[in-house]
Amino acid sequence: MSTKLKIEEIAPGQVYEATFWANPVEGNAFRFRATHLDGRRAPKVVLCNDSKIRPGMPCLVRVAEITKADRPDRGAIVVEFIRPQDFKLEGVWLDPVISKKLQILLESGLNILLDGPQGCGKTTLARAIAKTLGMEFVFFNCGAVVEPTDFLATIQVRASASGAPVTDFVKTEVLEALERANEDSATRFLVFLDEFNRCHESARNSLMPALDATRRVFHPVKNAFIEIPDNVQFIAAVNRGAQFTATFGIDAAQLDRFAPLQMDYPPPEEEVKILLRKHNALAEPLVSKIVKLADKIRKAPELSASLSVRATDEACVFLEHPLLEGDQQRMLPEVLKSSFCGRFNGRWDDPHSDAGAVWGVIQSAMKEG
Repeated sequence: MSTKLKIEEIAPGQVYEATFWANPVEGNAFRFRATHLDGRRAPKVVLCNDSKIRPGMPCLVRVAEITKADRPDRGAIVVEFIRPQDFKLEGVWLDPVISKKLQILLESGLNILLDGPQGCGKTTLARAIAKTLGMEFVFFNCGAVVEPTDFLATIQVRASASGAPVTDFVKTEVLEALERANEDSATRFLVFLDEFNRCHESARNSLMPALDATRRVFHPVKNAFIEIPDNVQFIAAVNRGAQFTATFGIDAAQLDRFAPLQMDYPPPEEEVKILLRKHNALAEPLVSKIVKLADKIRKAPELSASLSVRATDEACVFLEHPLLEGDQQRMLPEVLKSSFCGRFNGRWDDPHSDAGAVWGVIQSAMKEG
């Protein structure tokens, strides 16, 4: 299916899901505008003036009128509000209480800090938020940041036409998104700062004005501050704990720039549902067995680290492959040695290592059935 709707596919009376934001166009009669219908890019701007609309939250609407349908550069799709939709994110499980908190924070436009064990789905959640709300997702890994300017531009050396070295500033995805956001007020951007505590605290300080009410940041190429418009929202993710190396603490002032949300691994039954949607060629009992073993490892008191949802997904990738067709049960222990034990220090056959302890948990659980 095309990611963009055609004008011929839309007609008055049709019902769609849409997410509206405040209309930035001055003097426009409509208070709210959207860019997507049922998750697909609309061929014209979608407009509504109903006071029951909550910006940033999905709702059902009915097409009332299409103006200037024959003009690709003009016109609009005018809709009527039907009712709000429940906030839902495909392929992601969230505790119902956390889901309500998240909805409130997204409506409020606050910066959000996702804090949870590695591989619990923080990045997946951020991507799902952007997709659900029709926002452009901008991923940035803070682990590559050394100097404060690295958030926005990096210094690269290249050869000139004469062969002499030339130093250039290369803009990061974050800076490119901020520049575009200032030029295009109709598009909303979700800037995801992954591994936020893997860069030094002094480098993170450069983002402080971007994350508070100041809403501006220093542009190292222009040597001037630029404003951060309202159509940009920040979400950061951190892993905190003694098992994580090369991480730095986040002080109270930096934490105060965010609204923190604590995440955890999905319950086993929900993880099974997520995996079955992605790997529908696998039988449910086999997927349930994989998740049950993962849950045992996550709860093992002798292990300081935990097991990410990427590990269960990887195990399913192995077992779903045609090379293992008809041989899945016999190969399951070998797959787990790689996908589960391989994520811990040591070897699976060394009982004194973390990997060996994981293998011990797997063997005990398999004997229990």
